[in-house]
Amino acid sequence: MPAIPSCLLEPLWDQFAALLAARDGYAEGHPLGCHRRRVPDGVVFDHIVLALVHGSGYERIATPGCSDRSIRRRVKQWAELGISEPAHALALEAYDRVIGLGLTEISVDGCITKAASGGEKAGRSPVGRGKQGLKRSVASDACGVPLGIVSDGANRHDSPLLGPTLDAVKEQVGVLPQAVNINLDRGYDSSKSRALLAELGFTAEIARKGVPAPIQAGKRWVVERTHLWMNDYGKLRRCTERNGKVVDFYLYLAAALVTLRMLIRRATNLYRWDDRPTTRRLK
Repeated sequence: MPAIPSCLLEPLWDQFAALLAARDGYAEGHPLGCHRRRVPDGVVFDHIVLALVHGSGYERIATPGCSDRSIRRRVKQWAELGISEPAHALALEAYDRVIGLGLTEISVDGCITKAASGGEKAGRSPVGRGKQGLKRSVASDACGVPLGIVSDGANRHDSPLLGPTLDAVKEQVGVLPQAVNINLDRGYDSSKSRALLAELGFTAEIARKGVPAPIQAGKRWVVERTHLWMNDYGKLRRCTERNGKVVDFYLYLAAALVTLRMLIRRATNLYRWDDRPTTRRLK
């Protein structure tokens, strides 16, 4: 059984493959020229999705047709090229064209997960007894579609990551509407955050410190649901990658899957097509 339904995997791979450069079937630079055939990108991509979903080590998901070394090399190569970011941008473009992104209401929040192996994006976790942790700052639209992601150490406060997160939204989406309202929790209740939003021309609804959270939850609950969806992927719950670019590669790959999942779920209520998915795994 595949790690995710084919209705999610196939469109993602089609866009992902279009972003890859064409390569020969044999390994480049081999001393014998054509001694070893190169593992197809599609086979490696299926193994990478397995690692993302289950969070398993590459040795556990390796098969006779694709070794753990091939997976590591290809992940590092694709992460250096930054393939997952434009793949996520294409998923956002498809969602905007079919459903429409709610860019007038953007919510931003951070989430701390485990980073047992440390690495470039790890730091002492304030909620994990000082163990290594990873913080991701995610911005979502009015319905919870992930728009931009920034990763850093778990010891980093949410407020300094607000600016880079909004910059990531502009890179993935493009030009934002003139009237944009940013929904934030009380971790962003500071003069620096308000000054930044005023400089960008955005309005803001920021929870006040000292007021119970359920009373002022507002519209930002959608981004917390987005974090919950992203934590369904084992590689994000417990990240064992030390390379910062590889960490971002998996984050944006998961964001692309979340976006496609929301697109299919909402489109089934509005449109009809021959191979419309009926699996309960999308619910």
